Amino acid sequence: MSNIYDGAFRTILNDCRNMILPVINEIFDEEYIGDEKIEFFPNEHFLDQQDTADKERITDTNFKVIGKEIKKYHLECESSLPDGKMTIRLFEYDAQIALDEGEVTEETLTVAFPNTAVLYLRAYRKTPDKMRYVIVTPGGTVQYDIPVMKVQTYSLNDIFEKRLLLLIPFYIFSHEKNFSEYNSNEQKLSELKSEYQDILERLDELEQQEVIRAFDKRTIIELSSDVIKEIAQKYENVQKGVGEIMGGALIETNARRLKTEAENEANRKSAQRMLDIGKLTIEEVAICSGLSVEEVEQIAGLQAV
Repeated sequence: MSNIYDGAFRTILNDCRNMILPVINEIFDEEYIGDEKIEFFPNEHFLDQQDTADKERITDTNFKVIGKEIKKYHLECESSLPDGKMTIRLFEYDAQIALDEGEVTEETLTVAFPNTAVLYLRAYRKTPDKMRYVIVTPGGTVQYDIPVMKVQTYSLNDIFEKRLLLLIPFYIFSHEKNFSEYNSNEQKLSELKSEYQDILERLDELEQQEVIRAFDKRTIIELSSDVIKEIAQKYENVQKGVGEIMGGALIETNARRLKTEAENEANRKSAQRMLDIGKLTIEEVAICSGLSVEEVEQIAGLQAV
């Protein structure tokens, strides 16, 4: 898998954790409401190897969700043609994840395997709808399925209606087979650019509704640009056309962020001057400066120190 796609997947998971739960709900049919706590574990695992040095394996992501109960999850992102080895790699990861938190009591080892799933960025004929572990033990056979999410099967409406915003940087994969046509047909390329303009407008709406943060939107746009640059590197018109839309939005978003930061700093300085004069209450300073009461209290607290 390209390091660009792998890096984009890990970045959006770690930096925009509020986008994880809708994906978990979709894959595992959970009912998380969004206020659950997410804790990540290290991605690096060392697999014990007989007669050889331990082998390091890096998972895409490994975390637990703390809600009414605690559940562990392991997600892998894959763009390659299924080769029959993915399930083996998954099981190696899962076994090591289970051992990392295994408990031994009176010589009894208890391990808990995570809820595991694979996100396939490309769907081939050989791409399975699910994978399966069948573990034959002297005490009986254990078997269960590993869900597969095929990113290309989700339309833009699906992504926004189900809040699967984590998939947006990889939405371009659904158009990959048509790159040649887009590259030579200006009308078709224009239609693709319109889709990405629609994505930006929908993200703006979600930011205004405070469903996502400005940081979340900027991260989605930035990672989308990285993925588009990588996947369309052989198609100059596609890369330039869609890339310019996302790049322009990124410049605008960064400019807006810098403006907001400057305005906030000016408001804080104004609040500090009013506090120095000492004639207004905290609440009055908040109203006059445009800051929240909590922010003014923080400034006042720093002054007191």
